[in-house]
Parts: sequence; structure tokens; C-alpha cells
Amino acid sequence: MDESKIDEIMNMIDSKMESGVGRLSVKFEEDQQEGTVKEHYHHGRCDVGSPWAKGTVSNCDL
Repeated sequence: MDESKIDEIMNMIDSKMESGVGRLSVKFEEDQQEGTVKEHYHHGRCDVGSPWAKGTVSNCDL
């Protein structure tokens, strides 16, 4: 990864933080097309994609 790509990623992260995003998880995936970005937004405070966020927790008595 060259320095300009690193700067681009850092600018993207800075922009998210400045817009009020409280938590951010960044992942790089080999099978994703280069130059594309996928975003997942979650209204709660639990981890995006976790069983709690998806409502699939099996050991909860609610």
C-alpha cells in the first residue's frame, strides 16, 4: 500500500470522526473490488454484525 492510499484512508477516518461517528471499525477484505467502500450503520452501541446487533442472541431470556 503506498503512502497516498494511507493518507486517503486516514482522511476518510478523520471525516467520519468529525461528523460525530462515535465508534468505527475498519476492515480490509481481499475479495472486495479495489476502490470500493462498504459501510454498515447501526443505531445502537453494540458491535455491528454481532448477535446482539442482529437480534440473534440465543442465551438471552428476554
